[in-house]
Amino acid sequence: MTGATDGDGGAAEDVRRPSLAALARNRRVWLILAVVAGLLVCCCSAVIGALVALSSGLLTA
Repeated sequence: MTGATDGDGGAAEDVRRPSLAALARNRRVWLILAVVAGLLVCCCSAVIGALVALSSGLLTA
C-alpha cells in the first residue's frame, strides 16, 4: 500500500475530473448559482434604492 488508489486499482492521479458539461447537469451547482444571483440582485436593488432616495431628498446624508 504505497500509493492512493481510486477503488478500481488505478492510481488516484489517473482519475479524470468532471467536465464543465457534467457539472452543469448537477442540480447543486444550479442551486448555488441561483442563491448567489438572488443575493446579488437583492444587494444591488438595495443600493440603487438608497441612491434614488438620497438623490430625491428623502434621506439626508
